Amino acid sequence: MEYKPTIGLEIHVELKTRTKMFCDSLNNADEKEPNRNTCPVCLGHPGTLPVPNKEAIRHVIRVGLALGGTINPVTKFDRKNYFYPDLPKGYQISQYDQPLVTGGNLLGVQIRRIHLEEDTGTLVHTSVPENENKHENDHPYSYSHPSRASLVDFNRSGVPLMELVTEPDITSAEQAAEFGKELQLILRYLGVSDADMEKGHLRIEANISLRPEIPNSKSQNPNELGTKVEIKNINSFKAMRGAVDYELTRQEEVLKAGKKVSQETRGWDEAKQKTVSQRSKEEAHDYRYFPEPDIPPFATSVFEPERLARELPELPSAKRTRFAKEYGLDAKQAELLISEPKLSEYFEESASELKSLPPSITNYQLLINYLTSDLRGLMGEKGIEFGALRVKPEHFAHLVSLAAEKKITSRQAKDMLRKMVVSDEDPEDILRDEAAQSVSDEGKLRQVVEMVLVANPQAIADYKKGKVQSLQFLVGKAMGELKGKGNPETLRKLFTDELKK
Repeated sequence: MEYKPTIGLEIHVELKTRTKMFCDSLNNADEKEPNRNTCPVCLGHPGTLPVPNKEAIRHVIRVGLALGGTINPVTKFDRKNYFYPDLPKGYQISQYDQPLVTGGNLLGVQIRRIHLEEDTGTLVHTSVPENENKHENDHPYSYSHPSRASLVDFNRSGVPLMELVTEPDITSAEQAAEFGKELQLILRYLGVSDADMEKGHLRIEANISLRPEIPNSKSQNPNELGTKVEIKNINSFKAMRGAVDYELTRQEEVLKAGKKVSQETRGWDEAKQKTVSQRSKEEAHDYRYFPEPDIPPFATSVFEPERLARELPELPSAKRTRFAKEYGLDAKQAELLISEPKLSEYFEESASELKSLPPSITNYQLLINYLTSDLRGLMGEKGIEFGALRVKPEHFAHLVSLAAEKKITSRQAKDMLRKMVVSDEDPEDILRDEAAQSVSDEGKLRQVVEMVLVANPQAIADYKKGKVQSLQFLVGKAMGELKGKGNPETLRKLFTDELKK
């Protein structure tokens, strides 16, 4: 019997805001000191009142608009009741039946809802050295010191958290990963989140089920799904592929053995590359949702969704199409550039400068090569991000134009770029200051050519036997004599003329 996979995703996104969701404590994901960014509101002290973060609400509306969703005219917050040590109030302020956004579509996957809630704290599991377990003066009613302990850091408690829930439209691990990657890219283009999975900004849970696929069955309900299993602890797209593939295989083996799949929550064990059972799956009624009494329902019109829609930036799908048409890029090149918003922005600024330089040069392929290979290589070597890059787009374009016009060699361009990363100089200034202009005087070049030929008779013989790579060897020798300042094209022509004699 064949089985049809059905996969839905629940994606949690920590939003980039100055403060937390319902208080004025800082939203700083990089804070290292535990419990520093806290206050009575996000610690759940009695009598405190939550005030919604307008910026977070605006972020979720923008995401909904970018994905083609419907912004609900009226929305509200609800209390989701459950107990866990990292939940200080004993409940979570979330949204239930009136989320900010309903509907939408991404890569053919329908979106059910997008809502806003507050994040929980963080549990830190640690060990206590054995010699610290015993204290002579312990109070007689105190607990003995355990060898292992779990500590709670509430810095993350109350951070704005967007949750996106898809319909069960996904049918493979690869499709799930592609959806996640595209959403991550959109979030970054919108500037609502860094969406870094390693740092926990983007957390994905997969709901997976299998159902028998009965050929030509008229009685089978096409909307009937198998038993749903939720997979947590997915912290990378590679882990997503592994978790979904493993779980589909596991469920199929259970069904083929004549057993039933249990509805439960399982976690992905990265070390063992398998899912492991954690607990039985909760239903909505287990959380006893009810409207948040301290925050009344509100109209979303106050956030001017129409204006936010007009102000949306160009999204990745549109940019892919435009880059291919405007710059003649293939799919791989376009994907490489748009995969990082700052990279695509730098490319466009440099391309605009390159086109404006006299004479107008549109060698975008050369620009991409120097940008994605040489400049990015130097940035990685020195640990520089685009925000701190000193090479201005106009200077970078100027360097590419000099290389395109063969006024400098490729070697010179690489050396100059290394200096530009440190000094932010214009390449023309570097040429002038260091007299690095290519030697193009034919008389001087011819002298070097003749000297190299006299010193390398074997290369001459090899060339005449058909070994064309010997020509490049000779050009390299000449460039060495000229300390990299020769014009390689002129040298190649002079060598070719001499070798024909």
